[in-house]
Amino acid sequence: MSPSSLLLSSPAASITESRRRPMSMTTTSVRRVSSLALLDGARELVIQHQGNEYHLRLTRNDKLILTK
Repeated sequence: MSPSSLLLSSPAASITESRRRPMSMTTTSVRRVSSLALLDGARELVIQHQGNEYHLRLTRNDKLILTK
């Protein structure tokens, strides 16, 4: 038996599988935005949410960091 089939046959995996949403719900309800389009050439973006400011930064290693 392969390791992946062992994972799928475990009780925890079957419980997790039963709680997942149908694929059609998740793909239509989530909007995807490219980080390139979001940052528009900048290295930092400020997001305002409920009176707070969050900074989305692009690091030198091309990672995204979100801080308050």
